[in-house]
Amino acid sequence: MSPPTSVASLESQVLALLVDIAPDVDPAAVRPEQPFRDQFDFDSMDFFNFAAALHQHFGLDIPERDYPQLTSLAGCIAYLRQRLPGGAAP
Repeated sequence: MSPPTSVASLESQVLALLVDIAPDVDPAAVRPEQPFRDQFDFDSMDFFNFAAALHQHFGLDIPERDYPQLTSLAGCIAYLRQRLPGGAAP
């Protein structure tokens, strides 16, 4: 998949993946800085599935040591912007 063209596009893609893993999540209610587990019922298996979905969707190898960076929406966006070819435009 080609890199997103904007942070908004990147955020939209991440939220769509999150909702695929946790269908009860309201994407409009996700607070970017707060860890997912503090906002809704998101257990370790959900997180693993989410990390796998990010890997598959964006074509990135995500080592387990990087998982702590993916625990919030803001963290995911920052991580992906660093790792995607060309990053995302502001």
